[in-house]
Amino acid sequence: MAVPLFQPGIGWLLAGSAAAAAVGTVHRRASRTARPEQGHTRNWERVWWSVAALALLAVGTFRAAGWLFALCLAAAAVAGSLAVVGRRSERGIFRDALAVPLASAGAVAWAYTASGKRPGGGGARNRRLGGSIAVTVLLLAVFIPLLAGADATFAALVDGLIPRLDGDILTRWALVFLWVGIGTLGALYLLAGPPRPAGDQPKSANRTLARLEWGLPVGALTAVFALFLGAQLVALFGGDDYVQRTAGLTYAEYARSGFWQLSAVTVLTLAVILPVLHRAARDTAVDRLWLRGLLCTISGLTLVMIASALGRMWTYQQAYGFTVLRLLVGTCELWLGIVYVLVIVAVLRLETTWLPRSAVATATAALLALAALNPEGLVAGENIDRWERGEELDVDYLADLSVDIVPALNRLPAAIRADLLDRLEYRLDDETWNSWNLSRARAH
Repeated sequence: MAVPLFQPGIGWLLAGSAAAAAVGTVHRRASRTARPEQGHTRNWERVWWSVAALALLAVGTFRAAGWLFALCLAAAAVAGSLAVVGRRSERGIFRDALAVPLASAGAVAWAYTASGKRPGGGGARNRRLGGSIAVTVLLLAVFIPLLAGADATFAALVDGLIPRLDGDILTRWALVFLWVGIGTLGALYLLAGPPRPAGDQPKSANRTLARLEWGLPVGALTAVFALFLGAQLVALFGGDDYVQRTAGLTYAEYARSGFWQLSAVTVLTLAVILPVLHRAARDTAVDRLWLRGLLCTISGLTLVMIASALGRMWTYQQAYGFTVLRLLVGTCELWLGIVYVLVIVAVLRLETTWLPRSAVATATAALLALAALNPEGLVAGENIDRWERGEELDVDYLADLSVDIVPALNRLPAAIRADLLDRLEYRLDDETWNSWNLSRARAH
């Protein structure tokens, strides 16, 4: 009943909090009587991921942008799964991120088998509880309509709280309840038989890449990166005349080009570094020295490329305007810079077990920071800044955004502001208690 499927709202946080409270309560009660060898332990990593999951669901209470909440909802599912798994398991970050849905099929059979083993007294107690619930529903069905007919204010309150029921709504409720219920069972199933922590498994000594085998491609790539950055420095100091002679572009055009290519390079370079770090031989001090030296060098050069890509994107947006996609891709590039810093730390330590979860944690923090900044409001404000400097304002693009942009529109002339508010007003229709959202309330 609480989940508003088609828009962000407070109901998502309420439903997520209820599911988290149910799982936490059952797990805590079960842990009190569990045998020590069952591995029921408390750890701060589980607390962090639980808080992160609820914080991501809370974005729907404060921001109206549907695309932003969709990203937060997916990230909340990953964080919730990692909270259930707890400490690093032997299965790896991707299996841990999908642990709850993967366990759901087995959880249904597990719960069914367990229900058949309950003592006979439990059935009688449940029947009495069911009868009490039925009587409660009957009383409410009789008295609420009588009181609503007696007072118009109370009738309006009841009308706002009780949804209009039809076949579609009942089907949606049933499907959402089934989905969340099976997911909750999956979480309890994993908690009942947690995967063994990664530290309990013997570390693999299978290093398949000799120094020359990985050093040749990584060294060649490092040389290419250094040459590329050297060319950029020459262009920077050579100025407009040099770039026009060599590239046929003005320096402004040169600075605006190449962002997408550099973004692809930063992602693909990770696909080179991480397998090498995992598989390269490190038996001798010389092997370890070469591994640290080359991988730190290529990671450092990639960080410079990331800075160059961010500068190009900023120049590009100043020239052509700000969009949500450009802001989102720039944020991803900034997060990649943080990941490369983590990679350098992992290379220096020659230890990677902590890296995947740290990368996911920084991605979660970056997404929450983006939500806190109000990305659509930021885009609208920057485009209005460009308009005040004499650039063109794409009113149609602003009208396609959510009502998160409404506070930024106060700086526009009355005619443009009124037109945009009229075009955004339909987004405030059909508000119910579970779809309440701070941004839409402010806009209203």
